[in-house]
Amino acid sequence: MSNSSMAPMLAKRMAQSQAYWQTEAGRSLWDVQRACLGPVVEGRKGGHSLEMSMGPALMTMSAIPHMMRWAPTRALAESPSTLVCPPGQLALPDRCLDTVVVHHWLEHLPDAHYTLQEAARVTADNGVLVLFGFNPVSLSGVAQRWRKKQPQFPWNGQWRTANRLRDWLAFVDFEVERVDYCCFRGLVNAKCGEHWEAWGRRHNLPLGESYMIQAQRRQRHAPIERVKFGLSAPVSSSTLGATRTGASARYQASDQRRQNKDRERE
Repeated sequence: MSNSSMAPMLAKRMAQSQAYWQTEAGRSLWDVQRACLGPVVEGRKGGHSLEMSMGPALMTMSAIPHMMRWAPTRALAESPSTLVCPPGQLALPDRCLDTVVVHHWLEHLPDAHYTLQEAARVTADNGVLVLFGFNPVSLSGVAQRWRKKQPQFPWNGQWRTANRLRDWLAFVDFEVERVDYCCFRGLVNAKCGEHWEAWGRRHNLPLGESYMIQAQRRQRHAPIERVKFGLSAPVSSSTLGATRTGASARYQASDQRRQNKDRERE
């Protein structure tokens, strides 16, 4: 699919998702996702970050001074610092961002693994890559498999498990540090219950409607080659002994000649 034809399709998907985030279910999910993201980004003090989100901005609590948002078209750009480009070709240099957040876009891209590869490329060595996705093993995920395919968000996306994305991250040399599950409710159109939310988050049960994956680049250490010290050829003990014996014999002979000369003088 060409970039010219992809951009309108992605813009349509993004516009469709906005209606969901205005519902009670969407606002409830956004609240718990933001609460889940807060401890990850609040203490980071890097210079730049990027958020590719299907909903409202999540990183409003971050102290990073330069926060960018991504949009598929200029019409959806929210500020002059919005990054407008194909999701699989981010117009950024390698390893330049302290924090990268991909919020539900991997479920709505035809070549999602390319976008993940680009997100990994622009994340700094000491940076963090955060992925949000809908959990297919939650009650809502089970309901999605039994329902007929629907055009509304979030049902029109391809929900993947956290383990599947773990494999994708390993392919781009990133390691999952933590997976957090959130939004524990029975139906997608119900509010995330405070009682069930506190209990599910405390035990991090893999039944939440959404998950957050926190990953970092694998640190590769240079291989250490041990240097072997030694002589090119072994020296036998007999050779060393002969050398010492020869020196001692010469010293004794010289001393005997000196004693003989002393006797002659007497």
